[in-house]
Parts: sequence; C-alpha cells; structure tokens
Amino acid sequence: MNQISREYATALFMLACEKDVKKDYADVLNFLKDEFTKEEDYIPFLASKSIKLSERLGAIETAFSGKIPQDVVSYLMLLCEKGRINIFLESVDIYNELLDLSMHTANAKVTSAVSLTDDEKLSLKKKLETITKKSVDIEYFIDESLIGGIVVEIDGKIIDGSVKNSLRDIKDVIIR
Repeated sequence: MNQISREYATALFMLACEKDVKKDYADVLNFLKDEFTKEEDYIPFLASKSIKLSERLGAIETAFSGKIPQDVVSYLMLLCEKGRINIFLESVDIYNELLDLSMHTANAKVTSAVSLTDDEKLSLKKKLETITKKSVDIEYFIDESLIGGIVVEIDGKIIDGSVKNSLRDIKDVIIR
C-alpha cells in the first residue's frame, strides 16, 4: 500500500480517535467508497486538472456538507486540494485496518463447498477467535469446485482445508 495513503488515513483515524467517532467515520468512509466505486466518474472528475479546483471543491461541499461529518468532508477536500483524491479508496482500506487493529478485530473470509450450518459457523468463529486472540468477523462464500471442506483467509494467511487442495497434494506426491 502507498505510504501517502497510510499517512492520510492515519491522520484521519487519529482525529476520529480524539473525538471518539472512529467507527462512525469508518461507516461513512465505507459508504463513500461504495458510492465512488459505483459512480466511476466521480474520482476522475475530482482529480481533473482541467476543471477549476474551486468547482471540484464546491462539488464536494454541495454533495456532502451537512450529510456526513464535516471532518470527512474536509478530508475529501484536502485530498482534492493536494491532488491526492486518487488515493481515497486505498486510504479507506487503511483506515479500516487501523480500526480493526484498535478494536482487536480480525476479518475472515470463509469459502466452503456447501453452506455451513449455524452450529458449524459458531464453532468455526470460536476456533478462529481462539487462534487469533481477537474478535473475528466472518464473511461466508460458496464455491462448489472445492468439493468439500473449507478455505479460510484471515490476517493475510490462507488455511486451505478443502478436498480439492488435498487431492492436489496427493497428486503431487504420486507424480514425483
């Protein structure tokens, strides 16, 4: 990740911590990230040097003032003024990482061949929390090509307990 993105995100995160609104700001930033991702022309518009800075800042002010926290509006305006609005999406990801670290939370992606039962989900959550010593938020996905088992991605690590992976390992042993 870009060091500049990290510096901007950290500054906003520190401000949010001072005001005890770090989760609130995360919610707003994630909403904006979703909107900016859906409306692909918005960031290029805000980054365009062919449009006067005052017009770009005015667009931010008109679109968001009074609707989201003023600190977040100011953050967007600062990124625009400094010619760094293109790092906004990445800065949101970094802000979320900082929030997770501060809340001792890990995010996991669990992919299974079939839908897990509520008991299996609860058991897996408890196991992951024991392993990581953090609260774990889990997002579930289905991938029938796994044949069976699960693949867990957490804290940048992948635990592949799928039948597909086991068969691949067996094949590698046989072929050697």
